[in-house]
Amino acid sequence: MKLLRVGQKGNEKPGVLGEDGKIRDLSSHIVDLIPDHLNFETISKLKNLNLSSLPILNEDERIGSCVAKPGKFIAIGLNFSDHAAETGAEPPSEPITFMKATSSINGPNDDIQIVSGSKKLDWEVELGIVIGKETKHISEDQSEDHILGYCLVNDISEREWQIEKMGQWVKGKSHDTYGPIGPYLVTKDEIPDINNLKMSLDVNGKRMQTGNTNTMIFNVYFIVSYLSKFMSLQPGDIITTGTPPGVGMGMKPQQFLKAGDTLRLSIESLGEQNSKVVSL
Repeated sequence: MKLLRVGQKGNEKPGVLGEDGKIRDLSSHIVDLIPDHLNFETISKLKNLNLSSLPILNEDERIGSCVAKPGKFIAIGLNFSDHAAETGAEPPSEPITFMKATSSINGPNDDIQIVSGSKKLDWEVELGIVIGKETKHISEDQSEDHILGYCLVNDISEREWQIEKMGQWVKGKSHDTYGPIGPYLVTKDEIPDINNLKMSLDVNGKRMQTGNTNTMIFNVYFIVSYLSKFMSLQPGDIITTGTPPGVGMGMKPQQFLKAGDTLRLSIESLGEQNSKVVSL
């Protein structure tokens, strides 16, 4: 299933994309795509619905984030060796872990804010994992049973705040609008091999990033198992898993986003995002 949320910010309705390309309204069956409903029991019930009998939502309406109010938004850094190389870092021997504030979550096509004084706003196309049940101290071969589905993430990063300011990366990763997710939460049964998906990102129509999840240093199942050793994971938690090369920070000379720039990013089977950078 491809689950999504449609409507103005704060007033979205849950929906499902049918095989006919129409978005069907799920609000008579679930309140929203929130942690209370992001579990395997709910998905099983939704799969038994006669989708063609549900009302059609306006396809021209805004698409919101595909998950609302997650408990955690966890990120993995430098998870592609060629991306680590372009930043001048050694490939990590175990996953680099940091958090993005949940308030950074944005719709897939919403504007991305650049604030006064921001000098190094960067882009990162990433694969996001959505957890489907309580996960704690699990092995790698148990991970798939705990994953509800996947989504597209743009891990927007202000590099000066992230690297040149003292403290944790979270500062450069967490401003409002720095976490576009969606358009869809795609349930895992729709993806034959999550560790082999094409990824891309364009800025102003120019290809910047081209990659594949098969070149991640730590694959999806390892990451879920690894994180479960340090913190419990709950339904609706989002884990974004790192980016391939081609970020602005790695260019010579470096290139960063400015007001008016447009972004298009996609991951095979997970849809695409189209957003614009605007001054705040």
